[in-house]
Amino acid sequence: MGFYENKILPYVINKACGTPPIMKQRQKLVPQAEGRVLEIGMGSGLNIPLYDASKVELLWGLEPSPGMREKARARVEAANFPLEWLSLPGEEIPLDDNSADTIVLTYTLCTIPDWLTAVQQMRRVLKPGGRLLFSEHGKAPDEAIKKWQDRINPLWKKLAGGCHLNRDIPHLLEQGGFKVKEMDSMYLPSTPKIAGFTYWGYAA
Repeated sequence: MGFYENKILPYVINKACGTPPIMKQRQKLVPQAEGRVLEIGMGSGLNIPLYDASKVELLWGLEPSPGMREKARARVEAANFPLEWLSLPGEEIPLDDNSADTIVLTYTLCTIPDWLTAVQQMRRVLKPGGRLLFSEHGKAPDEAIKKWQDRINPLWKKLAGGCHLNRDIPHLLEQGGFKVKEMDSMYLPSTPKIAGFTYWGYAA
């Protein structure tokens, strides 16, 4: 990884993914996680303080970026439950089948290059009866906003670590073998509409 990807981008992503509207979304979702939990794209560890330690037996944090893992160091050290890093990308989850009771996916699916393989891997490691909790930004419902997402996306990907503005999140989850059981969506307040349309809920 170059200087931008390893030093600058982790700082930018930490700030962008930790705005008050996004943190409110995380607060709705993360405390629901229970048992043996796999977080996909743990990044700088913004979710770590939000877990309910009384419910979490173990948290696996999947994060391929050394810069992001370094950015998360203080939050990892402060965690009051067992936490293990997994340093491979989402397409290569190094866990056995039916290993996780809960998968947490927050503002990550937009960046995974081979999203289909990654979602299929999540399906593989989630136990029967387990839940995938998700909060992700993506394809907007309004044609004018969608057109701008499509126009800006090529440049946005280069500057934002591979983030796509226009992925249809529920469709991606269902293509990978999940059924979306509950979902809400809205434009986040105080967020540009091209990057602010968010889906959240759970799939199984």
